[in-house]
Amino acid sequence: MFEERSGAKLLRTASIFLLVVTLFGVLASTAPGQLQIGVYIYSAEVMIGWDPSDGFSDEIVVMNNVYERLLNYDPVMDEFEPVLATHYEKSADAKTWTFYLRKGVKFHTGGELDAEAVKFSIERTIERGQGAAFIWDPVDYIEVVDSYTVRFYLKYPAALDLVAAAAYAAYIFDPDSADHEWFIAGHEAGTGPYMFESYEGITRMLLTKFEGYWGGWEGKHFDKVLFNTIPESSTRRLMIESGDADFTNRLPVTEIEALRSKANVEIVEIASYQNLVAQFNTEKPPLDNKLVRKALAYTIPYDAIIEGVLKGYGRQARGVIPYGLWGYSERVKQYTLSLETARCLLDEAGYPNGGFKLLLTYVSGDAQERRVAELWKEQLAKLGIELEIRGMPWDPQWALARSPDPNARQDIFVMYWWPDYTHPQSFMLALFATEEEISFNLDYYSNPLYDSLIDRAMQLSATDREEAINVYAEAQNIVMEDMPGLAIYDMAYVRAKTVTLKGYVDNASYPHVVFWYNCYRE
Repeated sequence: MFEERSGAKLLRTASIFLLVVTLFGVLASTAPGQLQIGVYIYSAEVMIGWDPSDGFSDEIVVMNNVYERLLNYDPVMDEFEPVLATHYEKSADAKTWTFYLRKGVKFHTGGELDAEAVKFSIERTIERGQGAAFIWDPVDYIEVVDSYTVRFYLKYPAALDLVAAAAYAAYIFDPDSADHEWFIAGHEAGTGPYMFESYEGITRMLLTKFEGYWGGWEGKHFDKVLFNTIPESSTRRLMIESGDADFTNRLPVTEIEALRSKANVEIVEIASYQNLVAQFNTEKPPLDNKLVRKALAYTIPYDAIIEGVLKGYGRQARGVIPYGLWGYSERVKQYTLSLETARCLLDEAGYPNGGFKLLLTYVSGDAQERRVAELWKEQLAKLGIELEIRGMPWDPQWALARSPDPNARQDIFVMYWWPDYTHPQSFMLALFATEEEISFNLDYYSNPLYDSLIDRAMQLSATDREEAINVYAEAQNIVMEDMPGLAIYDMAYVRAKTVTLKGYVDNASYPHVVFWYNCYRE
């Protein structure tokens, strides 16, 4: 659809218009040029999760424009922005939190936001227990004080303002429309500036502005926003370069460098809280042996990955909590590439010549993940270990990882992890805490001491952050010793956008999200 043309190129507005008409059969009565349509070309499926209580993946880029939460968080300024709550208070012991709601807010479904809707939304998310619902674990019960005041009583001290500002599981929705089957059939019930208009499977979504949005529509805004899955990085680069799209994410560094000289393209760089995680199947031989897992940690070519894959846009991870996020500590063990150390560990484990094969899965279409795996494979081959690299769409990759039979699962699960809320617990709980049912602990690891330490750190985080950091460091060192998995690198965000896209501000607390209401085309 976006082939290079030998003749005169279509006007930008017309090409976007034709794209929307082709994909969705809409706007047929609207002449090109009358609507402002933002276009986000995304590297993966954009609508993996539809239920606002359950979503925990790439749908974040859509849902954060359709749903809202009580607060937003600016990690650079360490400040909270009022959204559905105008202000809030907490008790001295951080166990009672009171939020005062914005009046006159409408849901897309016609209902009005009130304290009952907030209470219902959070309680439903907690009760469903899906996705990032665990962030609400501190909550004991919720009280409706009056129509526009809601109070949270906690079981233990916690930073509930960070929870209320989470990128997932903090959305507020209309109780009268909250039905799981209704949501997954392609409906929504948010308060955000944009509404669902049309979609094609999980790969394309068209949003249209909500005329009754509480923020109003004065000034410059996009009328519609198109999200389109384009896995091929070269295609996304060409679309940004030609002006057929406004914004893209996760371009390999080679494509980023190719765009730097283009006058119509702007490269945006910020530090992120996102890292690349490798999780080992601790229930399947030979990775049920801690010595083998530690050996693998010594076979990763960290420097070659940072320089060759990231081109310096990142750093080797230390532990699991990424650099820049509070909780990071230099006291956490860091592995290095040492094939001799790996060889000794393998010999001690009973595999002196390797002699086994491992399956590594990653999200298909991600060139950086693939290249990391290829560099790792080269090192493993030197020890007689064969690594099969398999790119898979997210749903099949996750389904394989949750197979009831540990031996049917992958050996190494590679994925990016970014925070559901700006807190170390986002990494420590989801990736390594004991689970009764498999969720995101895809190393299938369980350690009671580790579990108790992160629970303690969570409670300390609301009243004594420095001590919480110390406890998190101890917990990370347990992981580094047991080696159920590790973060390979902490990455920087490097985005490509057109220079005509204005108002965009990257926020690491909401990974890959463009808040389109704040944006316009110049």
